[in-house]
Amino acid sequence: MEIILLQDIPKLGHKDDIVKVKEGYGRNYLIPKGMAVMATASAKKVHAENLKQRAFKEEKIKQEALELAGKLNGIKLAIGAKTSSTGKIFGSVNTIQIAESLNEKGFNIDRKNISIPEDQIKEVGTYKAVIKLHREVKAEIEFEVFAE
Repeated sequence: MEIILLQDIPKLGHKDDIVKVKEGYGRNYLIPKGMAVMATASAKKVHAENLKQRAFKEEKIKQEALELAGKLNGIKLAIGAKTSSTGKIFGSVNTIQIAESLNEKGFNIDRKNISIPEDQIKEVGTYKAVIKLHREVKAEIEFEVFAE
């Protein structure tokens, strides 16, 4: 049985993929839960047209993300934190503080799209963060943690 996925399903496929599954899995689970639709001839035509229209919009969004990534790549942030006399931070620096610092510079980026390779930042120093702007576009920024 061929179906068109309406959302990402782990170990099966991504949204808008046409995949083959067993009859029972498709009819009794995926379709009633709204995760997929039957891949009939008419559904495939509608699906192809939707993909064509979405491709244009996706390209525009990707170009905007690339422009933003170009602006972000040269930015250095400075984040203040309360520290002990040895340079250890009370608490840690996290993505919320980075997002707020970016917001002050005029970049409205959600903290969920920011990732810090180190688990926790507990000391004063220079670090890097990765910002996911699009599925295929990522920007890397440097930030310095200093004692307040």
